[in-house]
Amino acid sequence: MDGPTILDVTAADSGTPDDIIVPGFVDLHCHGGGGHTFTTGDAESARGAAAFHLAHGTTTLLASLVSSPYELMRAATAAFAPLVADGTLAGIHFEGPYLAGARCGAQNPAHLRDPSLEELTALVKLGDGAVRMVTIAPELPGALEAIAYLAGAGVIAAVGHTDATYEQTLAGVAAGATVGTHVFNGMPPAHHRRPGPVVALLGARTVVCELVADGFHLHPGTLSFAAHAAGPDRAALITDAMDAAGMPDGRYELGGQEVVVADRVARLARDGSIAGSTLTMDAALREAVAAGIALPDACAMAATTPARALGLADQVGALEAGMRADLVVLSPDLQVKRVMRAGAWVP
Repeated sequence: MDGPTILDVTAADSGTPDDIIVPGFVDLHCHGGGGHTFTTGDAESARGAAAFHLAHGTTTLLASLVSSPYELMRAATAAFAPLVADGTLAGIHFEGPYLAGARCGAQNPAHLRDPSLEELTALVKLGDGAVRMVTIAPELPGALEAIAYLAGAGVIAAVGHTDATYEQTLAGVAAGATVGTHVFNGMPPAHHRRPGPVVALLGARTVVCELVADGFHLHPGTLSFAAHAAGPDRAALITDAMDAAGMPDGRYELGGQEVVVADRVARLARDGSIAGSTLTMDAALREAVAAGIALPDACAMAATTPARALGLADQVGALEAGMRADLVVLSPDLQVKRVMRAGAWVP
C-alpha cells in the first residue's frame, strides 16, 4: 500500500461542523477527463486525466480504453504499467474489443472481434499486474474460455456491451465474471419473458453492477431501482467519463469517432449514440442522493463496493484504521471542499 494509513477514526469538534467527510471515491470505469484521455495510451494524457478526477475526489481510478486494435492495446499496457506501479492508476480496464456488434453503442465497430486467448494472455503478461479488468460479451465464440482465463489470472472479467440472453449471461457469471459493465446501457432492456442481462446481473449475488449516475444514462427512478435491487454492497457508481468531462460543450473524439457534447451529454456525431459521459464521481454521488439513495449507501457505492470489486477492500474505500488515508471533505450540499490522498492534501 502506498502512503500513510488511517490510525484512528473519532468524533471531534471542528470549526466547520457541517462538513461531511467520506472515503475517497473509487472509479472502476473512466476514459478520461479535463481534456485528457486514456484511450490513446499516452502516459502524460493519462496523468492529466487522473489529476482532473483526483480534484473531484476520485483517489483510486482504473484507466479505461475503448475497443482498439491489438497494437494499441499493447502500447497502452506498456505505457500505463509504470503509472500503475507508482500509484497514479489502480490498473487498466479494456472495455472491448470483445463486444457484441448489436450493442456496441459508441464503441468503434471496426475494432470489434471475438475474444482471443492469445491476445489476452500476452496483455496480462506484458502488464505484469497492470491489467485489472476486461469487458466481454459472454455470448461470443470463445467468451466463456476467456472469462475463465481472466478470472484465473486475477483479472476482473466484466459482462457488458452484450446481446446475451439471461442464460448466456449467467453462464458468463458461472465462468468467473464478477462485474456488470454500466448495467442497462449497452444491453437489451429487461422484458418479463426475456429478462436478459439486466435481470441476470442485478440478481447475481457475486456480481457488482456498475451504474452511470449522470441523469442521462439512467433515469433517476431506474438508478434508485437498480441500487435497491442489487443493494449498496453490489452497486457501484462509475463515471464512464471521456476527455470532455470538465470541458466546454463542443466536438471531441473517442476511439477514432467524432463526439459532440451539448448540455453535458456526449453523443456520437454519426448516429447520436451516448458516448461515455462528462461525469465526475462527486456529481455521481449527488445524483444518487437526489434519486433517493441514502448518503451512507451512496458513499458505499462510490467507494467501498468498487474497492471490493477491485480486490482492494483492505486498502481503500473506507474510513477505517489501517486503510490508506484517502478522504473527501464535502460541504452540506455535497460539493468537494478538499481531497486527501495517501495522507496528503491535494493542491
